[in-house]
Amino acid sequence: MSRSKYQVLEFRVISQTAEYALRSMVALAAQPNVPMLTRDMAALTKIPSGYLSKVLQSLKRAELVESFHGKGGGFVLSRAAADITLCDVVQAVDPIQRIRTCPLGLPNHGIKLCPLHKQLDNAMKTVEDTLRNITLANLLAQTKQPKPLCDISGE
Repeated sequence: MSRSKYQVLEFRVISQTAEYALRSMVALAAQPNVPMLTRDMAALTKIPSGYLSKVLQSLKRAELVESFHGKGGGFVLSRAAADITLCDVVQAVDPIQRIRTCPLGLPNHGIKLCPLHKQLDNAMKTVEDTLRNITLANLLAQTKQPKPLCDISGE
């Protein structure tokens, strides 16, 4: 069989919406207190403009960004990049789903998870804890890696 007949499965720890939210927040963090228009952010982050508008509205409701209208308007972070964690961003747009009860609804499992679901929940907790320990400022301060959202190192 040719390779084209197989569907490639993609496993995502976070949703596309959360990825877009993170990209947009990094873009804003890289230019603190400089309002950025949605169209400019869409071009920089490679996010469809209409989708980005919805993401930004969710981030605004979560009080992670502020918007200003008129000349010189746009979006800015509502607080310092050092005070915003990746977990804050993800939870604002598409919260990480933890397993609290048996996903199969088995009555004898209830809130006592089976080994499979307990381990899956532990993995999600690890993701949540990791994201909680990384701020936007941490990402921008990493110098030995490519700079976020830039094609050329050092730009």
